[in-house]
Amino acid sequence: MAYGLLKFAGALAAAGFVGICGWTAATGWHPDVKRYPLQGIDLTENAGPVEWGTVRASGADFAYIIATSGTDRRDPGFEANWAALPEAGLRRGAVHVYSLCQRADEQANAFNTFVPRTADALPTALDIAFHDDCTARPDRATLIADVAQFVTMVETHTAQPVMLRISKDVDAKYALSGAVPRPLWAVSNVIKPDYTARPWRMWRASDFRRIDGIEGPVNWDVVTS
Repeated sequence: MAYGLLKFAGALAAAGFVGICGWTAATGWHPDVKRYPLQGIDLTENAGPVEWGTVRASGADFAYIIATSGTDRRDPGFEANWAALPEAGLRRGAVHVYSLCQRADEQANAFNTFVPRTADALPTALDIAFHDDCTARPDRATLIADVAQFVTMVETHTAQPVMLRISKDVDAKYALSGAVPRPLWAVSNVIKPDYTARPWRMWRASDFRRIDGIEGPVNWDVVTS
């Protein structure tokens, strides 16, 4: 009896060890740097404090941070993070989270008013996904025209092409990646994304990586050559 219990306890301990090792490997995974030399992160909205020097030491070359969402939300940490990134040796890019429930021109104005035109900035990213706080689903022609309007207005402000981060479900419904000729940022954990109509420029390869300097999971991204 005692031997059986000890054997069972040993099996549980071994399974736990394997589970811990597997979790550690998963949260530390990132695409091969030999294939994708440029790698970095993108922050979620209201991400909290970040130790950018530590993030840089973890292998990040750049960071995209959310600036605005819709017409009326500004990320409270954007300005401090935007200023801190160059000091830490990280390239910086701003993200606007697009709302299907609000006017494109007003969203572009909100972004342009809040985000300074900066010579060293990476191209602005426009995040287009379905969100729980908006149930609107415009027809395809309307969405394409609205996105084009946003892109034109922001590109006039930043003097750089806008990059489109389009979720898989949005692209399945609207085929948006083939309709607006701009660089694409695709999203797919671990497995390289294949849903865009054109080759992507950036890939969010993991939304569960953990690195020093940021509390909680991190979105890890790579740039294709």
